[in-house]
Amino acid sequence: MLLNLRLQEGGLRLPLHQPDATLLDHHLLLTTTTKSAICCIADVKRGCFVEDSVLDAVSEDLSWRRFRSISAHDFGISHVTAPGRVRVAVRVRPKNAEELSSEADFADCIELQPELKRLILKKNNWSSESYKFDEVFAEAASQKRVYDAVAKPVAESVLNGYNGTVMAYGQTGSGKTYTLGRLGKHDPSERGIMVRALEDILSSISPSADAVAISYLQLYMETIQDLLAPEKSNIQIVEDSKTAEVSLPGSTVIKVRDIDHALQLLEIGESNRHTANTKYNTESSRSHAILLVYVKKSVKGKGETESSTSIKKVDDGDVPTVVKSKLLMVDLAGSERIDKSGGDGHMIEEAKFINLSLTSLGKCINAIAENSPHIPIRDSKLTRLLRDSFGGSARTSLVITIGPSGRHTVETTSTIMFGQRAMKIENVVKLREECDYEALCRKLELQLDFLTAQNEKDKRLRDVEMKEMQNKLKEYEQSLGERGKSLALISESSAREKHTLEEEIAHILSELSVQKERHGMMCKEVESLQLSLRNMRVTRSHGKENTDQFAWGLENHSGKLRSYQSRDTISIQRATMAKIFEEGKPPNTFRTVALLTNISACLMDFYMYSVGLQKILALLRSEDMDVQIHAAKVVANLASEVSNLRKIPDANQEKIVNEGGLDVLLLLLDSQNETIRRVASGAIANLAMNENNQALMMCKGGARLLSNMASKTDDSQTQRMVAGAIANLCGNEKLHAKLKEDGGIKALLEMARSGHKDIIAQVARGFANFAKCESRGGHGHIIEMHITVVENISTGSRNGQSLLIEDGALTWIIANVYCSSASIRRHVELALCHLAQHEENAKSIISGGAITELIRIAHESIREDIRNLAKRALNTNTTLRVEMQRLGSL
Repeated sequence: MLLNLRLQEGGLRLPLHQPDATLLDHHLLLTTTTKSAICCIADVKRGCFVEDSVLDAVSEDLSWRRFRSISAHDFGISHVTAPGRVRVAVRVRPKNAEELSSEADFADCIELQPELKRLILKKNNWSSESYKFDEVFAEAASQKRVYDAVAKPVAESVLNGYNGTVMAYGQTGSGKTYTLGRLGKHDPSERGIMVRALEDILSSISPSADAVAISYLQLYMETIQDLLAPEKSNIQIVEDSKTAEVSLPGSTVIKVRDIDHALQLLEIGESNRHTANTKYNTESSRSHAILLVYVKKSVKGKGETESSTSIKKVDDGDVPTVVKSKLLMVDLAGSERIDKSGGDGHMIEEAKFINLSLTSLGKCINAIAENSPHIPIRDSKLTRLLRDSFGGSARTSLVITIGPSGRHTVETTSTIMFGQRAMKIENVVKLREECDYEALCRKLELQLDFLTAQNEKDKRLRDVEMKEMQNKLKEYEQSLGERGKSLALISESSAREKHTLEEEIAHILSELSVQKERHGMMCKEVESLQLSLRNMRVTRSHGKENTDQFAWGLENHSGKLRSYQSRDTISIQRATMAKIFEEGKPPNTFRTVALLTNISACLMDFYMYSVGLQKILALLRSEDMDVQIHAAKVVANLASEVSNLRKIPDANQEKIVNEGGLDVLLLLLDSQNETIRRVASGAIANLAMNENNQALMMCKGGARLLSNMASKTDDSQTQRMVAGAIANLCGNEKLHAKLKEDGGIKALLEMARSGHKDIIAQVARGFANFAKCESRGGHGHIIEMHITVVENISTGSRNGQSLLIEDGALTWIIANVYCSSASIRRHVELALCHLAQHEENAKSIISGGAITELIRIAHESIREDIRNLAKRALNTNTTLRVEMQRLGSL
């Protein structure tokens, strides 16, 4: 709602923002001393503000008869202000024993009307006066009722950011200290205003975000002393020249934790306060007690709560604010007359200073109430301390205490008039709200710490990623180097093979030219015969017998023509090979064996039967290394081929073994030539594909020889051949115990450390064969011809933990389950799934962390048969199923 201030002369309209509040109980009258303008604002609501620069622009002729500061939040003034009259309550104490005994001599001088908030003062039997107060409390009024009516509104204002003052004034012995400073240690209902105000304030703040601190002082003989630190006996008053606020920098300020802590501090202060025994009171206060309560309370922003601990970015408009207010509670020493109080000596000096300070306070209140141009605020330290309480910016409540007896009519009248004058004073309360730079600093520090930690975390992640990328780069460079070497070897081998093929092609072309010449001769012979036949048909002089003879000759020659080339070529090669082997040490034996290694598979059986396997095996013992190498290659090729002529599987392997070829190949494993060892290992790997050969090979110590050679050689091709041979042996479950005893499993693990993918592929295949045979319980068989040889090898399925796990293969399997090669990953997954089929392997699988990999394989493997195998293991293995349920509950 806007109120418009219309100026008659200039026609200027000033908008005044007025918030919803109660109406002021006075009118604001603006008059001019010249003819410029007359304007009036009536019934202005509390909280309206006008900017000074706007008022200055109206006219220099305007003067203000009476104007209480109208501050404006919307016009940029720092503090929100509102008028507030000093509230005064009167409390009558009960009669004491002395007054009860002299009741006949002195009648009551007052009459209370609490429901009308009036007090009637009886001057004599026929004259009386009525006074109205904000509250009137009879003798039976409780401490809680007095606090709720007088001090609680002030305490609430302090919590909202306004300064407040609660003060007790009255004659000595009239109950000021009881009303204000009673501690109520034994009876909480007896607690006075000080304790109750602290209790309300402490219960209304947040211990984590807000703060309450107190100072407890006394003004004794115009000297300010610290009741919490008695050694501080002359504390100076400091006034701010800009804000006119009063402070006591030398006083002790203690932060209060709870009400019990506050009671301890008040008790300490009461013990240090000056008191004396007078006729009015056994413990009469000889000083003015001043309790200052400092409240710092944070203002919660939109959407902000006390429990909010999240770190967010501080925007320009998101600056935390705090209200700082002060509650002043003053227990004034009682005014007294020396003749009635009975004091003497030092007590007279104390009474003089008490009466002097109270007189100065009364003069200031009179001057403020009468709008006097001069207020004697500096006549006493008490008035300087109370500068903000009367005519300042604090919300003030005053309790005047009186006695009912007519014996003290003069003192009672003086107290009542003091209260009446105080009710005329109007204070302009100000809201003290400012930026909470400490909270803002803490928030920014937390945000800085969070961002710093986040930055360091990101940096560590980047460093880890960089290190991983560097390691991968090194692996790729190493793999590239190995591939380069392998390609170089392949290129060299290809060049040699190309040269050999070129020689063979040249030989075949020469043979083909010979065949063409013979073919031409045969064609001429056929043409001659056909000509003779035509001549015979023309003459018809010859018989039928001669015609048939010529036809048979023609057919015979045609058949010879059709098969001449192949039969002749085979005959020539066969005769040449037979002649070479009959000579024993031919001059070109290397060329002959090389020819055998490069012939096609379709002629392999023919050469074996025509030349003889014994002669080929004899070349394995040749002193010529090249002859041994190519002879081993011939045997390897024979072992890998199926007989083409007889169509009998594994016939070549059976003949090689029966002729002693296996023994010779095993002996070649100890050769000093790496190529011979590699070729021999390849031939043994081919022979190890036959189950009968596997048993015989194990009996002859083949597994031990292969394991030993795996540890001696660094050649990747040789290791691949050895790993392939052992992997074939892993496919026979009856040989597992012997294979483990001869170090076959550990040899595979040692070769896998080379990192070569071809070797790792053979190792993975071997472990998959081994685990598969264990899971099936052994399905191999040994034919009767080898029963006597392998009778010491255990047969059948094996109970207990897997031999693979015993030799440490499970760790390698788990480590390679994420291999990039699809073939290796498939064999590793098969090995793990087969191991999981047995209950005895479950504990090792769980402790090794493989159950999570089984769960992943059951859902993510690219092959359906492997997924089904993993699911069956997880469902049928009781231990794994219980562990999987436990992981699911986590």
